Amino acid sequence: MNLNITAYSTALFATWYFIEELGLLFDAGDGLISSLLQKSRKIENVFISHADRDHLTGLLQLNQLNAREGFPHIYFPNDSNSFRALEEFSKNFDRRVKQTVWSGMKEEEPVQINKNTFVQAVKNNHVRAAPNEHKSFGFLVYQTKAKLKEEYLALPQSEIVQLARSIGRETMTHEVRTNLLAYSGDTPVENFDKWNNTQILIHEATFLDRNDIDSSDTRYNKHSSLEDVLKMVSELTLGALILGHFSSRYTHEQIDGKLKSLCKEFKIDIPVYRVLPGQMHRNILQETPVNY
Repeated sequence: MNLNITAYSTALFATWYFIEELGLLFDAGDGLISSLLQKSRKIENVFISHADRDHLTGLLQLNQLNAREGFPHIYFPNDSNSFRALEEFSKNFDRRVKQTVWSGMKEEEPVQINKNTFVQAVKNNHVRAAPNEHKSFGFLVYQTKAKLKEEYLALPQSEIVQLARSIGRETMTHEVRTNLLAYSGDTPVENFDKWNNTQILIHEATFLDRNDIDSSDTRYNKHSSLEDVLKMVSELTLGALILGHFSSRYTHEQIDGKLKSLCKEFKIDIPVYRVLPGQMHRNILQETPVNY
């Protein structure tokens, strides 16, 4: 499936990613509606990674303009009480949004967004939480397809049709899952195995160098460095990589220069795209990869 991904992502200020073909939004930072305008009407399912303001300040305006029976459906980490407070406020403030559905998610809980696509949450350690608490997520998007079991593959089509009528097609098929897309949310580099064999990985890269992260400063939540992300990617099987959430302390030239250098160092041969700070990117996968 070809995906049209539009995004804005600048650390501290705003982050959101809109996957048009799936009617899917990851995070809902500021500027979402003013950028998408009428296209925002296509958003049916919103998955918010955590309760930082730069990931949800566009949510109320999205909801106010597009609320209708059962939509949009807003999913959030189950143990983050900020979302329940926000739901209560929004429904008291604007009666039009009372029909919006808000749902807390737990790790690995599948959420069906259409007949052949579901989303699973991946817990991360951006926000401190007890082992059984869910306060910060990344997400995996899977597509499913029913394929004939091996023992039926050589049969003529007429016999397959006849068997399907007598024993049921479900008996003759097995489910095949494709990891279509992964979104890291804000996170330190972790969960390597979760992202493996993903067609498109969207990962944060707040800092360019490991040394830019002051690990002794515990006032802030944990983020990734570009250096660590690309080292991780070099050990995975991916189709494409989209990087975002860069700090605005870096210029566009610094980001692209470091990206090209590290892609060469880690021998990254998949297409790598980036969402530059302060800049909205439309149809990211149609841009020229930074490393080509």
